[in-house]
Amino acid sequence: MMESLIILYGALPYLLRGIAVGQVYGGRWLHRLAGVYIWFFRGVPLLVLLFLFYFGLCSLLSINLSAFTVSIIVLGLITSAYQSQIFRGAIMSLPEGQMKAARALGMSDRKAVMLIVLPQALRLSIPGWSNEYSIVLKDSAVTYALGVAEIMARAHFVASRTYEQLPLYFAAGVMFLILTYLGTKGLRILENKVRISGYSS
Repeated sequence: MMESLIILYGALPYLLRGIAVGQVYGGRWLHRLAGVYIWFFRGVPLLVLLFLFYFGLCSLLSINLSAFTVSIIVLGLITSAYQSQIFRGAIMSLPEGQMKAARALGMSDRKAVMLIVLPQALRLSIPGWSNEYSIVLKDSAVTYALGVAEIMARAHFVASRTYEQLPLYFAAGVMFLILTYLGTKGLRILENKVRISGYSS
């Protein structure tokens, strides 16, 4: 199970970059394929996708995956659809003259995108990703519906036995607040560290 999660986390950056680059620089069919992917995973609710993958596709294809693994995969696919649009916006915000200058220096379009466009787009995407981080963190509470032992599931488990609902659910909310603060603070530090002086405010 851990191997599959490591592979997923390793593949996710390439997936969202591929979707964004495909939409901006890809051909007609690649653009349409990326558009369908984004339309589907942004349009179907998280809970429906969890049930569709866990009770539907896994059973249909006879794939034995734990609820935790399915939740990670579904959250990864949904957030990659949203993050690809953040990344696409960052790519499109860059001046077109940079691609022209790279071509004038003899660079291929692929090399120019990899070495000139993407590094700058990554910097510009960090503020949007900090917002997406907090959304994914809060959406993880929905995986409780599959029986994943996340924060809300643990709080409900203890509350159902101690009948102390208010303090336990309040503690769960505080934990989400702390995790959100730490994640967004870390991304803000990263944003300031990689900022190019004079390039962005």
